[in-house]
Amino acid sequence: MISKYSLKLPKVIFGGEDPTEELVGVLENEGVKKAALFTDASLRKLGLVDPTLEACQKAGAEVTIIDNIPPEPTYGQVQEVVDQVAGESVDIVIAVGGGSVMDSAKLACVAAGADYTVHDLLTDPKRAKKQIKCVAVPTTAGTGAEATINAIVAVPEDEVKIGIVNDDMMPDYVLLDVRMVQNLPRSIAAATGVDAMCHAIECFTCVKANPFSDTFALEAFDLIVNNIERACDDKDAIDAKRAMQVAALYGGIAITASGTTAVHGLSYPLGGKYHVPHGVSNAILLSPVMHFNEPAIRDRLALAYDRAIRGGAETDEAKSAAVIERMDQIVEHLDIPKKLEELGVTDAPIDWLAEAGIQQQRLLSNNKREVTLEDARAIYQQII
Repeated sequence: MISKYSLKLPKVIFGGEDPTEELVGVLENEGVKKAALFTDASLRKLGLVDPTLEACQKAGAEVTIIDNIPPEPTYGQVQEVVDQVAGESVDIVIAVGGGSVMDSAKLACVAAGADYTVHDLLTDPKRAKKQIKCVAVPTTAGTGAEATINAIVAVPEDEVKIGIVNDDMMPDYVLLDVRMVQNLPRSIAAATGVDAMCHAIECFTCVKANPFSDTFALEAFDLIVNNIERACDDKDAIDAKRAMQVAALYGGIAITASGTTAVHGLSYPLGGKYHVPHGVSNAILLSPVMHFNEPAIRDRLALAYDRAIRGGAETDEAKSAAVIERMDQIVEHLDIPKKLEELGVTDAPIDWLAEAGIQQQRLLSNNKREVTLEDARAIYQQII
C-alpha cells in the first residue's frame, strides 16, 4: 500500500428520486445562459434526453445539442465536437450518455477555446485546464466516467487507445437517475457492468491501492457481484439497477484514487485495432489476467471474498480462487464472449498485440505482478 494518496470527487453528486430536477438549480446557480448537451441520437429517440432538456428550459438556458458522438471516438472526432463547442460560446457542458459521451464532454470542457488540441493532450495531458464546467448524467451503469479525471480516445494511426489524465477533467456535477439505466439492452448493461466490476477488483488489487480507494472499490465490488445478474436479466429490478449505478460511480472514484491494471492496459489494443467494445475487451481479459496476478494478489482477493461472497472457503488460496471463479460465472451468465474468435477475429497477430499492450505502462506499472513482453504474449494467446 502506498504511503501517500488522495481522493478527488465531483463537486456535487445528486441521487435518489428524479435527481434531474436538481439540474434546474445547478444551471440557475451557475448563471447559465447557453448549454451544450452531449448525447447520442439513439438516446434522444428513447426520450432519455427529455428530462434534461426540460430542466434547461425551466432554467431559461438555451441548448445546443451535439448528438453525433460515435462510440469509442478517435481524438480527431472528439476535436470536431470540441471545435463546435468553442464556436457556440457555451457556459456549461451537459453529458447525457455512456463513457464515450462523457469522455468527449470532459475533453470539450478542457479543450474548447484553449491554445492546445486534443492531440496535444495525448503527449502532454498536464496542459489541460478547465475552460467550461461539466455536468455528467450517465446512461449506463459501468464506465464510472462521471467520477474520473481521465478520458479515453482512439489513436487510429497506432491502432490503440490512450487515456488522457488530468484533474481538471473531473465533472463538476453528477446526476444519478435510475430511469437512465432502467431499459438498457441486456448486452450493453452486461458489458458496462463487467467494466465496473473490473474497475473495482483492479483498483482493490493494484500497486496504488490505499484506504481511500479500498473503501470505494470494495463496496463497488460487493454491490456488483450481488446485483449485476439481476440488474441485467430483469428490467423491473430497480433496486439492483440503482445498486449498479452507485457501484459504477464508486468504481470511477476508486480509479481516480488508485487506478486500473493489466486488464485495462492489455485491453486497449483490442479496442484500437478491432474496435471491440471497451467492456467486452475487459471481460475477455479479466480471467487470464486475474489468474496471472493471483499469486501476487491472493490476500487482497481473499478480503474481497470475505466482503462480497462470504461463503464456506477458509484459506486465502480457496477464497482467492472462489473470487476469480465467481467473476468467471458472471461473465458466462451474461453471455459475454470469452474469445476473440467469438467476435469474428481469427487472425489476431500475437506479437503485435503483445508489443502494443506492453506499451501501456501507465496501467501496467500499477499491476502487482510485473507483466513482461512474454507474459503479455501468453495472456493474449489465451483469448485467441
